[in-house]
Amino acid sequence: MSEVMDYKSRLSDPASRKFETFSYLPAMTADEIRKQVTYLVSKGWNPAIEHTEPEYLMDYYWYMWKLPMFGETNVDKVIAEAEACRKANPNNHVRLVGYNNFNQSQGAAMVIFRGKTV
Repeated sequence: MSEVMDYKSRLSDPASRKFETFSYLPAMTADEIRKQVTYLVSKGWNPAIEHTEPEYLMDYYWYMWKLPMFGETNVDKVIAEAEACRKANPNNHVRLVGYNNFNQSQGAAMVIFRGKTV
């Protein structure tokens, strides 16, 4: 059996912290983000954009960027809102959330743009 790799994520080192789905992988490309948004809206989930400062990643609530986009199925509009959030908050992590209104839960949550680490 192969050994499990320790990612050495520590609260004392903000640059090492892991967060949300896909955080152990390299940052997503524009095409990969598009595929995730496409999947999210194809499931009928309501997209929402959130952001936070990297140093508060584990300690505070994420800020909501506008209201969730209830019923939005246009992938370009969701990506445009994520880009607008990133532009307005260039140092913050930006997260895409898919709210599943049938289960009343998050169907997906992933950081799609990573902020600068301190």
